[in-house]
Parts: sequence; structure tokens; C-alpha cells
Amino acid sequence: MLRPSIQARQALARLTLPVLVVASFGLMLLGKADTLLADRARSAMADALAPIYAVLGEPISAVADTIHDAARLITLREENTRLREENERLRRWQSVALALDAENQRLKANLRWVPDPQAAFVTTRVIADAGGLYARAVLLSLGPNHAIRKGAIALDERGLVGRVTEIGARTARVLLITDINSRIPVILENSRARAILTGTNGARPRLLYWPEGVTPTEGERIVTSAEANAFPANLPIGTLRYSANGVPEVEPEAQLQRLEVVRIFDYGLGILPPPEPVERRTPGRH
Repeated sequence: MLRPSIQARQALARLTLPVLVVASFGLMLLGKADTLLADRARSAMADALAPIYAVLGEPISAVADTIHDAARLITLREENTRLREENERLRRWQSVALALDAENQRLKANLRWVPDPQAAFVTTRVIADAGGLYARAVLLSLGPNHAIRKGAIALDERGLVGRVTEIGARTARVLLITDINSRIPVILENSRARAILTGTNGARPRLLYWPEGVTPTEGERIVTSAEANAFPANLPIGTLRYSANGVPEVEPEAQLQRLEVVRIFDYGLGILPPPEPVERRTPGRH
């Protein structure tokens, strides 16, 4: 066997590194060429299969739409059944309400009932949630030459909001029923027992001073009482709820956290002075 000479081995050793570098560049170029070829092949394949996908996609979409429509049809049938049942219940209640209304009118005629006067009202917008002297009050915008008086009653579309305590040339301030200075005579609608609703500066005012032997009922509606001639009777206030500590509170019907538009009613009642502001306390602090 012929063995290479020392000079030949030294020459091969010197050529090894350049050869490896060239081979590496060659492999890199070949890999890049393979990537480009693969990308072009995939693009060509996608272009070729796109019409087939479109043709196959139409029946698949049609099937999916049919399944969706069938599910909606089942939902609509269930909703229609529920609405029919609700309409039937409403018709029964309408018959009861009409009968009670007719009976009420006959009783009023026999008793020569004098109806309460219709209250005048104006609709105004809440422009600020600023308490001023009070922690829970809102500022209303009024037009010039308004006839709003202190003690007027503020309601939104759902229930009692509060009472007007300050009057300006173009503004009025309403003390909310949740303010700690608020005191409202109320009636428990089920038992017709009287009590006092007092604000806490929290989301729910508390019920106090109901008669002995009366237990306020969870879910019972609370309405205003005409005691002290401060409020007209039977204005909706809210629903009685017991707190975790067993304290009877009232969840207001009015959207006190999102007041935008309120109506100010003048029932022609006596004008009570606004309550003296007490120390602002947050619920749970004494």
C-alpha cells in the first residue's frame, strides 16, 4: 500500500478547513433552495386545491347553516312556548286587575271618595353627583323661572329617589334616600305596619321602629307613608332584604347609582326644613 508523503499530508491538512467551509456554505445554499422549493410547492398545491376546497366548502357550510337553523328553531319553539304561558298568565291577571279596578271604582262611588289631586311635575337631568353638605345627594339642572320648592319629591321611572333640600336659580339639590340624614316614614305592604326608613350612606337604607309583634318579611315591598305630611302615600321605595347580620334593609327600586333623568313632583304637601347634616360615616364605621 502506498502511503502519502509527509508533504502531501501537510497539504491535505491545510486544505481541510477551506473545504469544510465551502461545504458548509454549499449545504446552507442547498437548504435554502430546498426551503424555497418547498414553499413554492406548497403554494402551487394550495392554488391547485383552492377551487376544490371552495366546491367542497359550499355543502359543508350549507350543512352547518342547517344545523344552526335547526338549533335556533328549537330555541324559538321553546321561547314561543314560554311566551304563550306568560301571555296566558298575564291575561288571567288582567282579568283580575280589571275586576278589582271595577270593584274599587264602585266602592269609591258609594263612599263618595274624594281623589287625591294630580301632582304637577317637571323632568330634569342630573348634572353632578356632588353631595355638598350631604354624602349622598345629586345636583339637578333647572330652567329659569322654575316653580320647584323645597320638599318636592324626586322619582325616577322605578321608584323614590329623594327629596329636594336646596333650591337655586337654575339648580336643585336632592337628598337621596340612602343618605345618613334621610328619614322616611314607610309602610310594610304586607302587614301595613308603619316604620322609619333611615339612610346609611351605603347602597341600602335600614328599616327601624316597626311595631312590636310585627316581623318584616324578606321580599316585602316598602312604600311611603303619609305620616307627618312629608310624602304622599304608597310611593314605591324598594324591597326588604335581610343583611348577613340579620338587619332588615331595603333594596331601592330607583337606580340611584346610575341616575340621569328624574322627575320632580309637587304634591302640595307641607314644606319640611331640610335635615341637619350629621357626621359623614361610611357603613360599618362608628
